[in-house]
Amino acid sequence: MPRPRKCRKVCRLPKVREFRPLGGDQRSIVLTVDEYEAVRLIDREGFSQEECAGYMQVARTTVQQIYNTARTKLAQALVEGMGIRIEGGDYRVCDGTEKQCGCGGCKRHRMGRCQKSE
Repeated sequence: MPRPRKCRKVCRLPKVREFRPLGGDQRSIVLTVDEYEAVRLIDREGFSQEECAGYMQVARTTVQQIYNTARTKLAQALVEGMGIRIEGGDYRVCDGTEKQCGCGGCKRHRMGRCQKSE
């Protein structure tokens, strides 16, 4: 029996969940929310894989697998002119009760108040 999957913590859900190239293929690649978060933290925020793992509350090797899968999907979408949809995955959204948000970008922490989900 496989080990149960651990939920990965994400700061917030993406504002835009679907991207389509002009004149591109009608098919889409599905990028999970936790894959999106790994790409955001590593490529956009400049986290190391170890820092990303600490923030998402999973092992570094798990982040490495998530990140590699996400990069493969993004490359396929770009090369083949496919759309990208962000949905699903094993994640939980930051609830704002932690002392410090690992990425420093959680609006609930910057504003000093907590809300359920954006």
